[in-house]
Amino acid sequence: MKLSVVIPAYNEEESIPETLKSLYNTLQKYGIEHEICVTNDNSKDNTEAVLQALQKEIPTLVYFTNKGPNGFGYAVRYGLERYTGDCVAVMMADMSDDPEDLVKYYNTMLEKDVDAVFGSRFMKGGKVIDYPQVKLYINRIANLIIRFLLGIKYNDTTNAFKLYKRETIEGIKPFMSPHFNLTVELPLKAYVRGYSFAVVPNSWTNRKYGESKLKIKEMGSRYFFILLYCMIEKFFSRGDYMKKPSRK
Repeated sequence: MKLSVVIPAYNEEESIPETLKSLYNTLQKYGIEHEICVTNDNSKDNTEAVLQALQKEIPTLVYFTNKGPNGFGYAVRYGLERYTGDCVAVMMADMSDDPEDLVKYYNTMLEKDVDAVFGSRFMKGGKVIDYPQVKLYINRIANLIIRFLLGIKYNDTTNAFKLYKRETIEGIKPFMSPHFNLTVELPLKAYVRGYSFAVVPNSWTNRKYGESKLKIKEMGSRYFFILLYCMIEKFFSRGDYMKKPSRK
């Protein structure tokens, strides 16, 4: 099963080399067929030049430049329309996600034959390092609200780091979110539409370089919009968008 990794990058010239080298070396170590797909989201720094140089060191690296519209969600969606693997993970460019966890996701998908694998930083074995306290508090409240309103037991929906089979990605289209609310749109649509998933612990480490692109004040209503959409689909769509049974 070929693994694709979609990584959005905006002004990540400092972080991206270590992120990509670590990811490539880890996947090579485990012999996982893969491609690394970076969407340069119209960066204003030297991100694109850094990616061009890295292609000489990382043969599985491909990158695209999204001229616009721009934003985290648009950048991820750009990559999700262009990857070639049988399954696809979304990872961050800032070294916050651990490539060893991705290997764990991949092996879990193979062993359990699930449609998606979700990470949780807040279950036994998961951890967060240097997580800003205000964001951590808001994160836990947001996930509690999601669990209550949708009846999902999973406790880390806002975690962007997840793995999906190609069939799952196709089944949850079209995508609506232009910003970070895409991180909740993907798993909630998969859940509401009946795709199977496994949950494994993962770690998260705060970035070393640059500033976080997530602005909490700008995202509240956008997260709520996607949550409301998924609630409406779950309770009122009469199963019109549910996963279709496979034909044998």
